[in-house]
Amino acid sequence: MMQRMNVPEGCLGGAIGLFMAAFAMALGVSLSFAHAEVVKNPIAVFAALDKVTGRISHLEIPINKTVAFGALKVTPRVCDSRPPTEAPNTSSFVEVDEVKLTGEVQRIFTGWMFAESPGLHAVEHPVFDVWLTSCKTVSAPAPSGSSANAPPPEAPAAPAAAPEAAPEPPPPAEAEAPAAEPLPWAKPPANAASKNR
Repeated sequence: MMQRMNVPEGCLGGAIGLFMAAFAMALGVSLSFAHAEVVKNPIAVFAALDKVTGRISHLEIPINKTVAFGALKVTPRVCDSRPPTEAPNTSSFVEVDEVKLTGEVQRIFTGWMFAESPGLHAVEHPVFDVWLTSCKTVSAPAPSGSSANAPPPEAPAAPAAAPEAAPEPPPPAEAEAPAAEPLPWAKPPANAASKNR
C-alpha cells in the first residue's frame, strides 16, 4: 500500500513561485539581449532581374525617392539594419508600382522586404523581379587625418635646362594581331567528299 505524504501547503506554493520568478527573470534577461540597436540608413540597395534579357541590375535608391526599372517604380520608405557587430538583419519597407501600357499606375507591392530572406517578400512580376540586398550609408570624404603618413611635399620644379641631346623617340606601339584565320582542321577542303552519305 502506498503512503500519502503530507506536504505543507506553503512549501509547494513557494516552490512554484520561486520557479515562476526564475523563469520570468530568465525571460527578461533574454529579451534584453534580443533587442539590438537599429541603424537607420539613407539608401536601400536592391537587385532587379529583367527576365526577358536575363540582366540583373543593382539599384541604390535613396529613402523616399523613386527609381524606375523597366515598367516598375520602386520607392523605399525606410531601410533598417544592425551594427556590424550584431547578426545581420536588414529590412526595408518598400512600395512598388507598375506602369501599364495605357499609362495607368497600379500598386503591385507594399510591404517589408528582408535581405536575409530574399524569397520571403520579393516582388514577383511576369517580366521583372526586385528584392532587397542591403542598406547603405552615404560615404563621406575620408578625413585628412595625421600628416605623419602623408607623402612628402613635392619640391618646386627647377627651371628646365635646354636639352643637349635629341629627345628619345616614343616606344613603338604594339603591332596589331592579324585577323584570326580558321584552323585547318576546323573546316574541310572545298573539294572533299562528304563522309555522311
